[in-house]
Amino acid sequence: MSAYGFMNAKPVKNVPPPQGGAAKPSTTYGRFIPREEIEDAQPWRPDALGGKPAAKPPISAPAPAQAPAAAKPPAPPPPDPRELLAAARQAGYQDGLRDGQASAEAFKLAHARQVAVQLGALIESFDRALSELETHMADALTRTAVELAKQVVREELKQHPEHIARVAHDAVESLMLSARHVRVRVHPADLPLVQEGAADTLRARGAQLMADDSIERGGCRVDSDIASVDALVQHRWQQAAAQLGQKSDWAPLPSGDGLVEPDEA
Repeated sequence: MSAYGFMNAKPVKNVPPPQGGAAKPSTTYGRFIPREEIEDAQPWRPDALGGKPAAKPPISAPAPAQAPAAAKPPAPPPPDPRELLAAARQAGYQDGLRDGQASAEAFKLAHARQVAVQLGALIESFDRALSELETHMADALTRTAVELAKQVVREELKQHPEHIARVAHDAVESLMLSARHVRVRVHPADLPLVQEGAADTLRARGAQLMADDSIERGGCRVDSDIASVDALVQHRWQQAAAQLGQKSDWAPLPSGDGLVEPDEA
């Protein structure tokens, strides 16, 4: 240890040699230095040559450990262009699908309304056509029934001409009791039938029976001073057909219609 290291040390105490022995000469001095003697010693510094004692560094408490600053999260990586393109395609697909579905629903509703209107018009036309067909069929059936009835009446008059007596009786009875100068005109072929079948009625009313070629068989005409009764076949037939809503003449039917006209007497 150099002498400069101990400039500020405490004085050194000389320890006498042990008794009973002479001191041995020595060129050097050495002894054990207690710790308490060097506790104020300081290491030598180059600036100590200036004569100024080195200042002891101030003793201070250690600075408290600072908490490490929170690390910033790393910046996200830039988006992948392929992912952006795929997302844009998917969004476009979803938008197109939604718009397409909305357009399809609107088209279906409009088409359904149009079909409903067309079906309604078609059903209405069917109903109208069916109603007209039913009317035509009913009218044709009625006309056929009237024509068949005409043939039946003609055949009945041919097979049973005595019905003229009942016709003459009803015609005379329809006159008022106050009627005078009653005259009953019938076909010459029906004259004996009326005389036989309606003699009592004619006698009671004082009626005169007369033959008339202009009157068709099966009919008669009654005249009096106050009224007349037309009981001709054609007139009675037109009244009966009118009750069925038909207009039918008693004239003979043209040939070729499949109906057989009876022979005229």
